[in-house]
Amino acid sequence: MRKGCLLLLALLLVYMGAIPPAGVSAAPGVSTGAEAVALIDVASGRLLYSSRGDKPMRIASLTKIMTAIVAIEHGRLTDRAKVSKNAFGKEGSSIFLRLDEEMNLKDMLYGLMLRSGNDAAVTIAEHVGGSVEGFAFLMNEKAKVVGMTNSSFKNPSGLDEQGHYSTANDMAKLTAYALKNPVFQEIVKTKVKKVPNPNDSWDYSWINKNKMLSLYEGADGVKTGYTKLAKRCLVSSATRGGQQLAVVTLNDPDDWIDHTRLLDFGFKHFPLLSLAEKGETIEGTGLIAGASFSYPAEQAERGRLARQPILYDAASVESRLGEAGRLQFLLDGKPVGSVPLVAKDSPRLKQKERSAYSFAEAEELGGGSSRKWLYILTELTRVLFTGQAD
Repeated sequence: MRKGCLLLLALLLVYMGAIPPAGVSAAPGVSTGAEAVALIDVASGRLLYSSRGDKPMRIASLTKIMTAIVAIEHGRLTDRAKVSKNAFGKEGSSIFLRLDEEMNLKDMLYGLMLRSGNDAAVTIAEHVGGSVEGFAFLMNEKAKVVGMTNSSFKNPSGLDEQGHYSTANDMAKLTAYALKNPVFQEIVKTKVKKVPNPNDSWDYSWINKNKMLSLYEGADGVKTGYTKLAKRCLVSSATRGGQQLAVVTLNDPDDWIDHTRLLDFGFKHFPLLSLAEKGETIEGTGLIAGASFSYPAEQAERGRLARQPILYDAASVESRLGEAGRLQFLLDGKPVGSVPLVAKDSPRLKQKERSAYSFAEAEELGGGSSRKWLYILTELTRVLFTGQAD
């Protein structure tokens, strides 16, 4: 039965595998010292700029972005994780956890992301995944769901290892995905965190290594990275005027300066254009937009954006769940996003609005049903490899 479940899981993941968002625009480039670069709009998932973005490279502690989001989604934040011999004194950066020390998972995630603790990474992996290998499986399954087509994860820390790699574009997709999680958001924007210390009278006090949080107005994440082979790696994010952008650079000796330039470039050339407002009546349908949608577009692209309502059959599953259709948004005839269409008296209009972010294949499959399948896949993976039913 276990083999059958694994086969079903694999088939579903292939079916649901996300496709990268709409192509990078032809806006003027940015000169950087990075070997690879990607700039993404977080809400829409649109890659705004990429240079050698699909080149597989070492990513050092940028790996911990994946470690954190997998732990948040698969673990219980109030659980206490215990430091094993394998985690104790792990090489590289550390938060100096003691052997057999216990700490709740959420606090350990702060040590992972602010101080890049490799001891925390291994402890988290063993607690959530049962072993480093089990956790690496979860990381790679999440990569498939997010649409990371050129990535392979072997460990939770990012220490150099054969077969452990990603790309700037893939890490941009992962960052956009992770930044939609409120726990992840809270952690990566924190400059200083104090955590109870069971071994001494003083608390742990962790200062975030990400200098962008102080250097750039509106900065709110994400992660630094360095090994002798990977060199300097950085993912940063910033929010201005309701728009959040994220930048990835791999092997960049001038990353702080380059990230400032790239973020400025994104905010200047790709401001958000509102294409639908929640509660708006959509002409020709008698239906209401169930969510707002904005898209980052250059001035020259704005006349090439269009809206297309897609109505569901009254007997469809979506209709029975309260969606009468989708309002699809197109750039040069290609889908870039969508929002649900609902009846004027739909209770869904009173629900808290969620991001309209989705990849192209999720749009083709229908946003509502794809989210349900992704939830089912997450829970199935949890049961198979961690023994936790919820």
